[in-house]
Amino acid sequence: MDSILVTGNGALSGQIPIAGAKNTCLKLMCAALLTEEPLTLTNVPRLSDVKTLSELLESLGCEVALVQGGQAMMLSAAKIDNLTAHYDIVRKLRASFNVLGPMIGRFGEAVVSLPGGCAIGARKVDLHLSALEALGAEIELKEGYVHAHARNGLKGTEIEFPFVSVGATENALCAAVLAKGTTVLKNVAQEPDAVALAHCLMAMGADIEGAGTSQMVIRGVDRLHGTTHRVIADRIELGTYMIAPAIAGGSVELLGGERYLVAALADKMEEAGIEIAETATGLSVTRGNGPVRAVDVTTAPFPGFPTDLQAQMMAMMCTAEGTAVLEETIFENRFMHAPELIRMGAKIDVHGGVAKVTGVDRLKGAPVMATDLRASVSLILAGLAAEGETLVSRVYHLDRGYEQVVRKFSGVGAKIERIHDA
Repeated sequence: MDSILVTGNGALSGQIPIAGAKNTCLKLMCAALLTEEPLTLTNVPRLSDVKTLSELLESLGCEVALVQGGQAMMLSAAKIDNLTAHYDIVRKLRASFNVLGPMIGRFGEAVVSLPGGCAIGARKVDLHLSALEALGAEIELKEGYVHAHARNGLKGTEIEFPFVSVGATENALCAAVLAKGTTVLKNVAQEPDAVALAHCLMAMGADIEGAGTSQMVIRGVDRLHGTTHRVIADRIELGTYMIAPAIAGGSVELLGGERYLVAALADKMEEAGIEIAETATGLSVTRGNGPVRAVDVTTAPFPGFPTDLQAQMMAMMCTAEGTAVLEETIFENRFMHAPELIRMGAKIDVHGGVAKVTGVDRLKGAPVMATDLRASVSLILAGLAAEGETLVSRVYHLDRGYEQVVRKFSGVGAKIERIHDA
């Protein structure tokens, strides 16, 4: 397995282009199953997760073609000849489960493998299934697969989620757009990814009100048509690279970044003493002289602080002045990066879903191991602020969500390289 070697090298300076949003792109790809006409996506991130979902869609009979150097994708679900999403692909990518809503909505039938375990918690699919049952689907679990049928089609209804779930919101939304009658979804996710999916579906002919609020009203239509849709900027990649100059020092401009995508993070960074400004082409982030101030963070659904930026924020707090308390409320088991940061000299005390981080003057480079996607990049960020070399192993996690990470960090002055195993 490849590793990434980071050598603490001082302040960063320059520009980093922000890729299209991974999570948005994956759900838009699933939405292609809702129409027989082509869906074209632009600003597509070049990531292993996108490749994995492409393989799953192709296994169902969808035609997938990359154009414009891989930054645009054309999908055609005109000839779907298989309604089973097999375990061997779904297990690699949890977002694959979101083919269920579109397939049951358009074809009235689907067999989809349960996504299996997850390094950051159980992440059950109960809300997905109960929403589809409310819409009239018959659900049976057999041998690790969800067998869903709606022989007479889905029917609009009112669904109130007991807690906010991005994936369940998106699956229910895709199922409802072709259902008969009106569906009201309450306590829905307001994340930019879910909003972007709703906007794409509307461009395809869906009748949706309330995207971006806690309630959406969907009036079912007979069919959707194709369209061309641009994938929004990846707010987690944006937030990650915003934290880089805050840790290492310097000033970096994030091209394509928009503050509304990361407002909760930007507010916390400014509270910590980091300067953030909107530019004509994105966002600039600057750390002046002196240490960053410790700030407390509690993760929450959008527009709250993203759980997917908690690990990166922890890395930033490792050398902050004072003590920060980070509370994780979204996923259990999401402090697995803490022991690796401690190997680098960080002072972190974890009790359940709360981590107390007391800043130190300087981290020390060490061999560390990535445990999940966001943990992997948090260790690279910590390496930017460490004395000596930090070797991050198991970086295949990184390839799932960060495009050209070595090139982007190198472009602003970081000393970083990918080491390929012989």
